[in-house]
Amino acid sequence: MPSFTFVLPHWVYWGLLLVFPIVAMAFIARHRRRGVPLEPQLFNAYLFWITGGFMGLHRLYLKSWLGLVYLPLFCVVLWCNGEVRDSREDISRTTAALEQAETAVKAAAPIDAAAPTPEERKALGDATQTVRTRQSEAAAAEAVRSHWRGIALAFAVGIAALMVIDAPLLPSLVRRRRAQGAAAGYAADPISHEPETPPQGTAEDPTLRMRTPFTDWIDRMNRVVGEYVAYWGLLAVFAYYYEVVARFVFNSPTNWVHESMFLMFGMQYMLSGAYAYREDQHVRVDVIYAKFSPRGKAIADIITSVFFFIFIITMLVTGYRFAADAVNAGEHSFTEWGIQYWVVKLAIPVGAALLLLQGVSKLIKDILFVARRGA
Repeated sequence: MPSFTFVLPHWVYWGLLLVFPIVAMAFIARHRRRGVPLEPQLFNAYLFWITGGFMGLHRLYLKSWLGLVYLPLFCVVLWCNGEVRDSREDISRTTAALEQAETAVKAAAPIDAAAPTPEERKALGDATQTVRTRQSEAAAAEAVRSHWRGIALAFAVGIAALMVIDAPLLPSLVRRRRAQGAAAGYAADPISHEPETPPQGTAEDPTLRMRTPFTDWIDRMNRVVGEYVAYWGLLAVFAYYYEVVARFVFNSPTNWVHESMFLMFGMQYMLSGAYAYREDQHVRVDVIYAKFSPRGKAIADIITSVFFFIFIITMLVTGYRFAADAVNAGEHSFTEWGIQYWVVKLAIPVGAALLLLQGVSKLIKDILFVARRGA
């Protein structure tokens, strides 16, 4: 298989983080208006064709057993790529030996080329013969790699040909599958709606339903931010899927995928903290708090909020200084990708500010709850 060295441009990375959640929210809102979507969907079929067509996933999604034709072809490609990776060790070894032999030839050159001594002629001849041997070994190792690459490429071309044939057939296959589903007595695949059960120690805040205009504004803002960054998790699925395919199918592992994802999850962690606090989803390891009455929990939250605000204000101040230094220096990563670190570090003070606002909202609700005696 041919290798490729694609590196994600910085503007595409930041553009995806900004635009993808908006597009995802629009799709979710569209599905909510239209109700349960009919299955299978043409969009999903083409999505499987683009991302996993080389394994026949688009056919399997449509419950077509012809998708199994792709699997043995793909397994051959994986096998050949494994042989190519193994041959790299032989190529590296033989190349190093050839370089050493060529160095030995230079060292064995006679002092007087016009009148070499018998010992010098023998040493030069032995070194030259060693070079020929090492050249043969290096050529043989390269031939092995080229052999397996050729086989992998041939089967990859076969997979690509099948994908090209299937591309215009997908609309008719989707219609046929829907017709089969309708004939069988269902128009859409069942979707389960299991009740959400919060983990033990969460959703115990007695003020979850307390509301004021000011706290509603804070809660609404943190809800939007939390849901926005939650959709970044979908990008990780595509990114790591690309990494696996690039590594094992094209023998082209990347560094930027891992770096982009751990930076993204770091920003997501900082920006979603306020949303988790709003929903009371931070896990408590506390056997005493759970035994309090609702009013007792609110009083305990008011008292312990002092420590919360000390921590958050400290994180906000230090995070602001940390981010300001990075912005002023235009800090970039030290890897070859060179992504902007200062953007990532801005998430620290922004996340702290959101968490501080949510703490103010929580404190107001606790005070109102205690003042109204749990009303």
